Amino acid sequence: MSQRFLYSLLVLAQWSMVNGQWSMAQDAPQVPSLVVNIVIDQLRSDYMDAFTPLYGQGGFQRLKEQGRFYSQAEYPFSSPDRASAMACLMTGTSPYVNGIVAEHWLDRQTLLPVFCVDDDTYPGIMTDEKSSPKHLAVSTISDELKISSEGKSIVYSIAPTREAAVLGAGHAGNCAFWLDDWTGKWAATIYYDNYPDWATDYDIRLSLDSRIDDIQWKPLNDQVTNFQYFVSTSGSKVKPFSHKFNSNRKYREFKATACVNDEVNLFAKQAIEKAGLGTDAVTDMLTLTYYAGAYDHQSAMTFGMEMQDTYARLDRQLEELFNFVDGKVGMDKTLFIVTSTGYFDSEEMMDLSKYRIPTGVFSITKAQALLNMYLIAVYGPGDYVETAIDNQIYLNLKLIENRNLNLTEVLDRCSAFLIQLSGVKDVYTSQRLALGAGTPGISKLRNAYNPKCSGDILVQVSPGWVLKDEDKHEQSLSRESYLSFPLFFLGAGIVPEKVRIPVSIDQVAPTIAQALRIRAPNACPEAPLNY
Repeated sequence: MSQRFLYSLLVLAQWSMVNGQWSMAQDAPQVPSLVVNIVIDQLRSDYMDAFTPLYGQGGFQRLKEQGRFYSQAEYPFSSPDRASAMACLMTGTSPYVNGIVAEHWLDRQTLLPVFCVDDDTYPGIMTDEKSSPKHLAVSTISDELKISSEGKSIVYSIAPTREAAVLGAGHAGNCAFWLDDWTGKWAATIYYDNYPDWATDYDIRLSLDSRIDDIQWKPLNDQVTNFQYFVSTSGSKVKPFSHKFNSNRKYREFKATACVNDEVNLFAKQAIEKAGLGTDAVTDMLTLTYYAGAYDHQSAMTFGMEMQDTYARLDRQLEELFNFVDGKVGMDKTLFIVTSTGYFDSEEMMDLSKYRIPTGVFSITKAQALLNMYLIAVYGPGDYVETAIDNQIYLNLKLIENRNLNLTEVLDRCSAFLIQLSGVKDVYTSQRLALGAGTPGISKLRNAYNPKCSGDILVQVSPGWVLKDEDKHEQSLSRESYLSFPLFFLGAGIVPEKVRIPVSIDQVAPTIAQALRIRAPNACPEAPLNY
């Protein structure tokens, strides 16, 4: 066979017949070697845009100009927090299905509070906290990556807080790392693989506890000092700040500042370099959580310059991570996803009555007692209301069943009674939520509800009123204002574009799955985003 004939066969093999016409065969797009999920706790679009003069070109600006930028992302359920947001992002479904309704909920059997990743079966490493993802009821995108690679993919999750770390690692991850509140060490749980040697080495040589006494948080530069976004009530220029971390709760204070993102980056770089993430033919995944909330969970208005500095530092911290990954793996081989937890917990408590705005205090503790007295008057003696937590009331379902009471009737009576209380906007029973899943305005409340751990009655407090839980010594101001946050895709094969139509965060997991050519998480019903 002649060389010319062999060459002709080789050329012909690169062409294929499509609709009766010959066309050149195309290689499939390359699967990313590394996926980096960056979840920025409490990131807000209004602040991100407002502080643009403080940014360089390699962080937020790079995301906007080189990435797929969805400007109006939202969660498909009401009242997200750090835990429920992370669970939704990773599973592609809402708390109704994935089981993570919040950071805390009530155990219906013991009537004791449950923390979302507590598990006495699995002791901690570098911590006294025992943890696992046992309450996460479905698979995550990182689990599916592990399955598709037959366990060869490396999956790490690094976060300041335990819940974000464990939920980010999922069931099958290699390890979840978080900063312990008491030691400052990067903690983990024996639920996952053995604590890696590179992490042990970091805790010996570079641990936060050996450096924190020397860390001082001051404005990043003169730009931050001279920039003034928040209006000062005194009319004078806000003075630069300076914070050190030397109290008995110094690690918790540190975790609620922009400084913690530098610590996340340092540890993430160690993981990428020492574990060789993204350097072979098997895709790896790294989930990172940054902090963009107010200083020590205080009012953003009171600590306005700290908030400005947080976003200026975030911009530099993102740039630093992008550049490091580019040097070690390559931007063309890495898929970055950057988004927010979709809430903001630092609302300033103020007396709205001074401005003649409707306000007041609604005590869930008193409402619980009054409701029980009402049910006694209707049905006779008994403890019909077991307890309340946040804005949810749990009924004694065993007592109701033993007395052969009609649950639907009891719930309707409870709703009719509670709606009359001052400060109550609406009341949703478990049955109303289940039946009204497709009703506008109810769907997000229903998605935030889970039959196994949520209360039987949800009290919606009127905007402007304070919800007070006297048993927990907590109170919060009710607001229903729209909070915008972004979603970015950057890196491997992403075509730059700004998309202004609203998108839902439960579409992120199937989008990653499509890019990796693997199955979406097993309870994810949403279609991937087109990019």
